[in-house]
Amino acid sequence: MNVLGIDIGGSGIKGAPVDTVAGTLLEERLRIPTPSPSAPGPVAEVVREIVEHFSWTGPVGITYPGVVVDGVTRTAANVDRAWIGLDARKLFADTTGLDVTVLNDADAAGVAEATFGAGRDRRGLVVMLTFGTGIGSALIMDGVLIPNTEFGHIEIKGHEAEHRASDHAREAHDLSWDKWAHRVQEYLEHIQALLSPSLIVIGGGVSRKADKFLPHIELTGTPLVPALLQNEAGIIGAALAARPAGHEIT
Repeated sequence: MNVLGIDIGGSGIKGAPVDTVAGTLLEERLRIPTPSPSAPGPVAEVVREIVEHFSWTGPVGITYPGVVVDGVTRTAANVDRAWIGLDARKLFADTTGLDVTVLNDADAAGVAEATFGAGRDRRGLVVMLTFGTGIGSALIMDGVLIPNTEFGHIEIKGHEAEHRASDHAREAHDLSWDKWAHRVQEYLEHIQALLSPSLIVIGGGVSRKADKFLPHIELTGTPLVPALLQNEAGIIGAALAARPAGHEIT
């Protein structure tokens, strides 16, 4: 079953058709910068542009960088506040004329990694953490998603974790990889103490550069690995979420 996956981030909106059986992109992804301000209307127009680029007429899965409940976006930490309380599923359906599914971006990445990536066949609690404009989190317990956890907003030393340890924070404060890794380790130790996971997967754009920071992190008792699907995980997870009933992987 082929589904178009679109991943909305704070800096870029990426999309590609996905083979949801193999967990691979069928075409080279298209990336368009996230509009500024990132209000619903302009973002929906970018989504429409991606749909039209691929001449897509089937189901579409779309991620959103915040809490999503029944297609309604409930928070807006890294996008325009007009998203709060918006029926995003209706917005995107009306804009594209297609059947759409909307879910949290880190949840999508976590589902993709649990199905095809570093968390595949892993029992117990797998924690997926995406480091980008903010920090997204996904919890997968024995293969089942626990949605909308938002652990990027826990407090570390009086500040939200993502304000200290996101990839955006690394760039904004011009931190070296080893200094940034120290902040990431503080955050990971906090997550480890709260959740006692069996595995932590590091995703987002920085997963492509894992060799620059993971060697500087020592986390005793919990395996720590980069996402195998890297920055494509959100696209693939969005597509998985939008598969019609009867096309689930068993």
